[in-house]
Amino acid sequence: MQALIAGGGGLPAAIVAAMGARPVVCSFEGTVPEGLTPDLTFRVETLGTLLADLKARGVTELCLAGSLTRPDVDPSALDAATLPLVPVIMQALAQGDDGSLRIAIGVFETQGFTVLGAHEIAPDLLMAEGCPTDRQPARADIGDAARGAAVVGAMSAVDIGQACAVRAGMAIGVETVFGTDWMLSSLLNRPDSLPTTGGVLYKAPKVGQERRADLPTIGPETVRGAADAALAGIVIEAGGVLVLDRETVIAECNRLGLFLWSRAARVT
Repeated sequence: MQALIAGGGGLPAAIVAAMGARPVVCSFEGTVPEGLTPDLTFRVETLGTLLADLKARGVTELCLAGSLTRPDVDPSALDAATLPLVPVIMQALAQGDDGSLRIAIGVFETQGFTVLGAHEIAPDLLMAEGCPTDRQPARADIGDAARGAAVVGAMSAVDIGQACAVRAGMAIGVETVFGTDWMLSSLLNRPDSLPTTGGVLYKAPKVGQERRADLPTIGPETVRGAADAALAGIVIEAGGVLVLDRETVIAECNRLGLFLWSRAARVT
């Protein structure tokens, strides 16, 4: 039996749709995944009780999917089953995103669960190399994509984010804990004299990332955000980024005049 630890956004519902049978859907208190009604809600202070409950239900496999914000831990809310996990939980919260998720996966595995990546359950969400849109990348876009790959590679060393925006060879935005949508919106009010149109949103997994959790994701809203930021297109790493509602993503790119390029990972 499978369970889904669901964050926000549309990815959890896409994962459930790809599963053969509906999993036990678990969500953090206050986080409601789009299009899903959770079977269980929990807080980080009750994680031990959640894992015991899942074991009692016969769950053997877990998948983590969706966006999460780092929770605050209320020591007074810790239950007895979670107390032994407190040192590991605090260690995880002190790490970057990839580091914290590696620790979380280790906790689940130590408790006897097999952790599956979203891409293992729904491989069709990954795109092969190519550019399926009407607009194709120009020479300047190809250069900006290479620069974007280098920027995300450098960000990987300090576990910051999985995306950046590059225009005329300059990094004009990098993803932080506030996410891709916030980064794109920040480009609407830039205090510089660089060109105000063109460039790319580049998105890829971090170098050496634990891919069973937090694979980068794009969807129709990403396209609209990139268009609002006057970018020329979106570049993703082939086989490394989940694309939600692909038909709509491509249609929106065509409607808004952007390209979508699934670019083979290269050493830059």
